[in-house]
Amino acid sequence: MARVLVVVSVYPSDPGIDLEGLVSTIKSKLPSDYEVARYDKVPIAFGLNALKMYLIMPEESEGGTARLEELLKSVEGVEEIEVEAVHRISQY
Repeated sequence: MARVLVVVSVYPSDPGIDLEGLVSTIKSKLPSDYEVARYDKVPIAFGLNALKMYLIMPEESEGGTARLEELLKSVEGVEEIEVEAVHRISQY
């Protein structure tokens, strides 16, 4: 079964938010068939950092990335998210 790699920028609501804690919260809220392959801290401006997350999800997800987007937006401490890329991967 093919999977999908989704690259998402996650912008925190406050510059003082613990990004490692935010990643842990996101991981705990993901469905069991989703996974965080990698994440990086990306400087934005004036001490604000964002997360660039590489998430793997099933290809056959109804609604594409909509479920993932809603889930990420519902996490406390997340101000905004932006899907940057979606790639089909055959094996991971």
